[in-house]
Order: sequence, then structure tokens, then C-alpha cells
Amino acid sequence: MTAVTDRDRDHAGDRWDDGFIARSRNRANRKGGPRGSGARAGDALIDDALLDAALLAGGLDEEAEGGAEGARGGAGAEDDDGGDEAIVRAVSGAGSDGGKAPAPPLSPEAQALRTRLDALRQLVGLSRTRLDGKTLAEAGRVLDEAAARRGLSPQHTVVAIAGATGSGKSTLFNSLAGVQISETGLRRPTTAAPIACSWSDGAAGLLDRLEIPGRLRRRPRETPEAEALRGMVLVDLPDLDSALGAHREHVDRVLALVDAVVWVVDPEKYADAVLHERYLRPLAGHAEVTFVVLNQVDRLPGDAADLVLDDLRRLLDDDGIALGEHGDPGATVLGLSALTGEGVGELRELLGQFTQEKGAATRRISADVDRAALRLRPLYVADGHSGPSGPEIGEAARAEFEDRLAEAVGAYAAGLAAERAWRRNAGTACGTPWLRLWRWYESRRAPRSLASLALMSAKGRGSGTAAAAPPEEEVTARQRVEQAVRTVADEAVVGLPDPWAQAVRETAVRGAERLPEALDELAVTLGAAVAVPGAKPPRPAWWPVAVLAQAAMTLVQIFGGLWLVGQIVGVLEPKLLPPVLFMVAGIVGGPLVEWACSIAARGPARRYGQDAERRLRQAAAGCGRARVLEPVAAELLRYREVREQYAAVAAGGTKLSTTRQ
Repeated sequence: MTAVTDRDRDHAGDRWDDGFIARSRNRANRKGGPRGSGARAGDALIDDALLDAALLAGGLDEEAEGGAEGARGGAGAEDDDGGDEAIVRAVSGAGSDGGKAPAPPLSPEAQALRTRLDALRQLVGLSRTRLDGKTLAEAGRVLDEAAARRGLSPQHTVVAIAGATGSGKSTLFNSLAGVQISETGLRRPTTAAPIACSWSDGAAGLLDRLEIPGRLRRRPRETPEAEALRGMVLVDLPDLDSALGAHREHVDRVLALVDAVVWVVDPEKYADAVLHERYLRPLAGHAEVTFVVLNQVDRLPGDAADLVLDDLRRLLDDDGIALGEHGDPGATVLGLSALTGEGVGELRELLGQFTQEKGAATRRISADVDRAALRLRPLYVADGHSGPSGPEIGEAARAEFEDRLAEAVGAYAAGLAAERAWRRNAGTACGTPWLRLWRWYESRRAPRSLASLALMSAKGRGSGTAAAAPPEEEVTARQRVEQAVRTVADEAVVGLPDPWAQAVRETAVRGAERLPEALDELAVTLGAAVAVPGAKPPRPAWWPVAVLAQAAMTLVQIFGGLWLVGQIVGVLEPKLLPPVLFMVAGIVGGPLVEWACSIAARGPARRYGQDAERRLRQAAAGCGRARVLEPVAAELLRYREVREQYAAVAAGGTKLSTTRQ
């Protein structure tokens, strides 16, 4: 790295003084003193040439430079203390550790931050397929910047000095450094690019991250006051309201990377809308790493400085920035004069304490995570959702969904058909032979009865030769299924954020694409088997007794009839009353037995029909669960997972225990 002095111009080449001019002047002063011998003078010239070559190569660190100076002293060179007043030593190119240092044990705040970053990383990973990349860009940037900052020196605190045109931030920068580094003057804008000043080695990696070139890296004068700021890297930024777009880009880029910011305002522009609306208000959550300095208080007469400070605090409060007063964590507000030095010592002391805590980077990253979590909140948290266990499909919604599917598949009608079939079989088994003969005759004479049509329809569906269902019935069934899916989806997304509600609805719609066809297959297979069973239903225990009783009544009728015929032909002794009584008993007893059997068959028939309806309902419900409810439940489970991760990200808020007093 190279060193720069007071930003004087080289009159010969009209270039910025990069430190070699001041150093060469200093060496010229030293060489002007008496030398012990010509050999010693030659050695000094060689040392000077080697030093210049090393500086030009950018590979000489502070210790090497000190060794070269010591070699010169050993050769007999005499230092000029007056010349050292204007020298700013160069920042080492890489420091002793290349800008990195072994990570110390994590503090509780750093451990909490690591947990939040891990949760944010998982949150982004789980949300990539549900949210667009632009929505997650801020969270991704926070993760990237946090990883980059945590990989660099934790022993350094990077503080930026920002302000509007003419606020005096460069003057304050020079006052804190104890030497003229950043150019000051009436020309606007004065600072064209960020300039850094490091109070210790090992900050090269941090400055590389800020993209500050070596020619703009400085070291302060070594004084007792400077020792208190050891570990701090101070960056002077261009004007935030500069007319040049490149200057504002520098400001925005560096402000997103530094650990803390010192905002410098003046009595004339402390309420500037650009400062408050573009910077302070969006960074309100970064109050713990914010210093607001009212410069040029020497221009205010009497108690005017206190009045302006009070008004500045009011504006900051309106911006949502917490003020660190009475030991509370928050922004530091104070007045000073960088020109006269009034209040600069207090700011230096605050910055020294702030730097020695070594918690600024953690606070800054935590504030960035807070801001990202606040922006992501509408995507993961919606007000008004019921139930502490998170979104789910309620039992009422599930039951309604299954009822609609059962209605669409015709489960109730199939149950009634099964009940009628059971009763018909019971009537066939327990009815009189004459009635059965009549029914057979009716079926032969009218083959297109309801039962025959149902049987033909079932066979036709199975073979694919029958006509399709009427279009009106098909449309009605499909509409019922679609309505059922919409209803259960609307119930599931109650209280969900819009992106996840949309994802749940899309999942339900995708699952319902082939659901009507699947229900039609159930109606064709299981429904037809229920309506027109191929095998007889199971018989109750009393059924054989009823059959025997009906057979007995038939035999009684036959016996009475034969007896009467025998009397008519003269084979038997004529006694009319007994055969007539036998015949009447058989004729009356048969229908009575059939009637009793029909009464007794109502319960089993109803149970059989209900069982058939339940089987068809369960089949339709299982189809609906596999295609709609389970994918929707999986989507809701995914949302609960990301909501838990978001809760971990948002945990802790903006308050950390390591606060400035």
C-alpha cells in the first residue's frame, strides 16, 4: 500500500501527493545532516531506494517500514521531528494475517446471531420454490454479506462518516485522525471517493471488501489519544447529496457494508429530507450502530445549540430511531465543532469504547437480519389465523369435503339400491311360490324393468359398449367435485399469507384434475356392484326358519287342495270343512309369513344398505384424500416449517445485551 499526505498537489505533474513526496522530503532532511563516512551515506541511499521500491510494490507493512527506518538511524541519519508532523504512514497491504484473524470464542449475542442466520438460510431454501427470487433477494444479500463479514477480522470495527455537502465530515475525519488526510475546502464536492484510516494492522481484508484502493488507505498519527481507537477503521464518504451519481453510489455501497455510521449534520441542513427519508428512516433499526453528530455548534450563539439538538432528537424520533439516552440502547446524539475541537474528545471516547466492545459487526448484521425479517413478515405471517398449531384442514372441512365427494359418486343412491336389493332377495326367499312365479312372469314379459336396466347398464359400462352417462349428470358431478375442492382449499388457506395461500390453492387444483374421472371409475366398479350385486346378500339366522314356515304353508295349501280334489272325484269321504280349512290356513299363512319376513328384513336391509353406502363413501373419500387432502396437508406442513424458521429469524428483535452505556 502507498501513503498519502496532506493532499497537496505536485506542481510539476499536478498529481495528488501519495506519500512519497512527504517521505522524500523527510529523507532529504535526514540526509542533509552530517554523515560519518561516504560508505554510510551510500548505504543510506541504498536503503532509501529499497524502501521506495517496496512501497511501490505495495508489499511493505508497518513493521518492515519501521525496520528500514531503524536501519537508516543505524547508518547515522538524524530524524527531523518537525517533518514527521505532516507524514501519514501507509496502511499495510495485508497485515500480519492477510485481513483475517483466528475467530475468538463466540459471545452469547454472536451465537444467537448465528442461530438466526442459519434459520434465515433454511427459510430461503424452503421458500425458493414458493416465492420469486426478487422477493428473497434482500435475505440472500444479508446472508452473503454476513458470511463475508464474519470471515474477516473480528478485532476491527469499520465506522463510516457520512453527511451532506458542507456538513464538515472531512474536517471531523481529520480531527479524529489527528492529521490532515481528507481534503477540506470550499469547493463542492470535496471528497470524491471513500478514504479509509486504520488505527491498527490487519484491516486490509475489510478495506478490500469496501473496494477502497491502496492509494486511499491511511494511518493516523500515533498519539496517546489514538491508542484508544486501536481496532477502528474510519471511512470518510463522499457527500450523500452530491450532484454526481458516482458519489452517491459510493455512499450507498459502503453504507451497506460498514459496521457503524457517524452521521454528520450541520445547523442548516440537519432536517434535510434526503438525509431523513433516504437514509435515516430506512436504517431506523440500526440505531445501536448509529451516531448522529451536530457539527459546527460554534456557529450557534447561546443556547441555540441545545435547541437545535432537541429538534434533531425529535426528528430522529419521528424517523423511528431509538435514542440511546439514560443507558438505553439506541443512537448516540451529540453536538461538537470539528473546526475548534469542541466535543471531538467526547466523540473519540465514545468511538473508542464502541470499538473496544467488538460487538458492532454483530449488531449491524443483527439489524440487517431484523430489517430483512420485517420485510419478509407479510410473506410468512398473516394476522387473524386461528389455532396455535398453525394452519390445518379442520374436521368440519374434511367431513364436508367427503360428503360432497360421496354425493358426486352417488353413495347414498347406491346404499338405497343395496337396501332394496337385500329386501328383494329376502322377499324372493321368503315369499310364496305363487308370488315368485308371478314375479318371474313379469320379468319375462317386461325385460326392461328397472333392475334389468341397471344390470344392463352395469354390464355395458364394464364392457364399454353402453352409452355414456347423460352430459347433464356428468357436468353436475364434475361441478360438485370442483366445488368441493374449492371449499376445502378456501378453508385451508384461512389466515395464510397470499403466496402460501396461492400455493395451497394450486396444489388442490392440481390434485383435482383427474379426481372426477377417478370417482367415475369408482361409481362404475364399486357402485354397480352395490346396486346390482352379483352374489346374494348374507342371510340372517332366522331366514331358514322363515323359509321352512313358508314351505309348510305351501304344503298345507297343497294338502288341503288334494284332499278336496279327492273328495270331488269320490276317492275320499266327503268332508268339505277340513280341506277348506287347510287350504285357507295355507293361503292366509303364506302371505302372513312373507309379511312378517318383510318386517323382520327391514333392519338387516337397512344395515346392508348403510354398509354399502359407507364402503362407497370411504372409497371416494380415500381417493379425495390421496389426490387433494394429503397434498394440501403437505403444503400446510411446509408452511408451518417455514413459519417456524421465520420465528427463529425474527427472534431477538433489535435488542442485544451488548449495548453502549
